[in-house]
Amino acid sequence: MNYDNLLNDIKRIHFIGIGGSGMCPLAEILRSEGFEISGSDMNEGETLDKIKSYGIPVFMGHAKENIEGAELVVYSAAIKEDNPEREAAKEQNIPCIERSVMLGIVTRRYKRSIAVSGTHGKTTTTGMLSQLLIGSGFDPSAIIGGKLPFIGGNSYVGKSDIIVCEACEYVDTFLELNPFISIILNIDADHLDYFKNLDNIKKSFHQFATQTTGVLVLNGDDENTMDAVKDVNIEKITYGFGENCDYRAVNISADKGVHEQYDLLYKGEKITSIKLIVPGRHNIYNSLAAAATAHFLGATPNEISTNLHKFGGVHRRFEILGTPDGITVADDFAHHPTELSATLNAAMNMGFKKVWAVFQPHTFSRTAMLLDDFAEALKIPDVAIISEILPVRETNTYNIYSTDLGEKVPNSVCLDTFEEITDYVCKNATEGDLILTMGGGNVYMCANMIYKQLKFMEENK
Repeated sequence: MNYDNLLNDIKRIHFIGIGGSGMCPLAEILRSEGFEISGSDMNEGETLDKIKSYGIPVFMGHAKENIEGAELVVYSAAIKEDNPEREAAKEQNIPCIERSVMLGIVTRRYKRSIAVSGTHGKTTTTGMLSQLLIGSGFDPSAIIGGKLPFIGGNSYVGKSDIIVCEACEYVDTFLELNPFISIILNIDADHLDYFKNLDNIKKSFHQFATQTTGVLVLNGDDENTMDAVKDVNIEKITYGFGENCDYRAVNISADKGVHEQYDLLYKGEKITSIKLIVPGRHNIYNSLAAAATAHFLGATPNEISTNLHKFGGVHRRFEILGTPDGITVADDFAHHPTELSATLNAAMNMGFKKVWAVFQPHTFSRTAMLLDDFAEALKIPDVAIISEILPVRETNTYNIYSTDLGEKVPNSVCLDTFEEITDYVCKNATEGDLILTMGGGNVYMCANMIYKQLKFMEENK
């Protein structure tokens, strides 16, 4: 069934799990187009509060009667087939589609859709590009995988024909998209529970590239990316440090190891200088992707430089909670060895007395398959503290434990619970140290616990 056309004949759409970070933006955009929206969720939260503030009716909990009057039902990936609202939709012959399908439908309604793909850096780059385009007056819509302080959330409803969104490769969800511009930041071995090997990941990215209707914006320094698209017959724009790239960062320097600075070349000619306030070489790559895309769309070099400098990051991307008693507490979403290495190398160059990395391994499969790579990454900080593995959607058929990782990291301590980790870190960290929690799960809760305990200790000296 062609759901693109279906939207022409319906008025009322119901979202199961409407408070999810991927669902809320879609509901907002469709509401702005005049659709009647309703939704349900199990948990209260900031995104749900935002949805309710628009007057959208939200049911707490899932029940068959919640979909009454709906002509289309959208569900998030976390919603199982036996969910009562999905069952009711099936019984009533109401079309029922997964979030990624609706993302494809929505983005195809924009003439210039931009999809940001890649194993690492999607959320940061989507946030960067969205902020750059909004700040430059392009008025795009945006769907971001994390909260962007600049817009006070993870979505923005603009009035132009541009939309920026993340394109996630997991279970090939990005193959629901047909972007005008596709950005490929990098291709790395991840989600091996689904893809099995790197070749299969590259095949999926190749397919994604062929579904692009306008132009590919590519990391010219990333061998896997360039290999995946080598025979795709479409306009290509490359960025990177190498001389073969259309957009290049040269004369790279860092202000006290924190603020990355570089000159931006286009076709060999300097067009502007850029100073970032987000740390790390990986963010130079992210900013190059954003700059190349914005320049292609018509942003001026001055607009690119000004707005990239203003970008302060997105939620859970080296997000600093505070500095109680002179100890900096920060949190980061890094959950793959490449991401851990990039973030930890940046942290080690920022002049802290000691860097404490608190890592929560995310899924048994990823931990087992990339065990040695994780170990190498966790040797970078002064101290690595490893919590128990967060299972997410898996059972431990791999017979893998956090102690298996700890045995390979000489500077590590394995502690199961956030309470144990909080006590240990707060007793041992001193002024001038950085405590950085890392992981794709709920380890941010540990960061909050550490911050609160240090704050309490500071106030009760």
